[in-house]
Amino acid sequence: MKSTNTVWHNATVTRERREGQNDHKGVALWFTGLSGSGKSTLAHTVEEALHQKGCRTYVFDGDNVRHGLCADLGFSTEDRSENIRRIGEMVRLFVDAGVIALTAFISPFRKDRQGVRQRVTSDDFIEVYCRCPLEICEQRDVKGLYKRARAGEIPEFTGISSPYEEPQNAELILDTGTTSLTDCVDQVLRLLGERGVINSGQLRAASGTGKTRG
Repeated sequence: MKSTNTVWHNATVTRERREGQNDHKGVALWFTGLSGSGKSTLAHTVEEALHQKGCRTYVFDGDNVRHGLCADLGFSTEDRSENIRRIGEMVRLFVDAGVIALTAFISPFRKDRQGVRQRVTSDDFIEVYCRCPLEICEQRDVKGLYKRARAGEIPEFTGISSPYEEPQNAELILDTGTTSLTDCVDQVLRLLGERGVINSGQLRAASGTGKTRG
């Protein structure tokens, strides 16, 4: 922090009071994986399931964030790290607000994901690895990005000309190339129940709301 003239203000409305009002805990659900692995689809479907039960949620989507908060960043290693650092700080604030914050970012580098875990604290950080073979991601390629990357039109593209470092200790690994969306959603919700983020009533109401991947 550059300034030495700022002092942290402790609010009277605490995280515990917000979580009590929300009837669930705040947590960071960090979905990571290659482009086309299903991160965004899964994050938004999980959010829909939680929202239907009245949970306070917000999805930080990689493309959406780059339209505003991180519009000044490119895709160099340094810019990717800064992108994740900014998101990590935003997510930390949302968790403090008692919100279930879901993110859908490739976040290819372990050190960046570990940095967010440390900022949010490990107890509040759930890393969900959407594991999907590159060939399946390329077959999906709904945005045509892999085709352009293969043609050399997109430099530093993860999985093609830039590395993806797989999580070594993710809280949940989902084989999104072969597992239905419904099953993936149910696994995420079950983990939230096991960790006490949502209660058993919310878990029953939220389960089964996903749609099978077509």
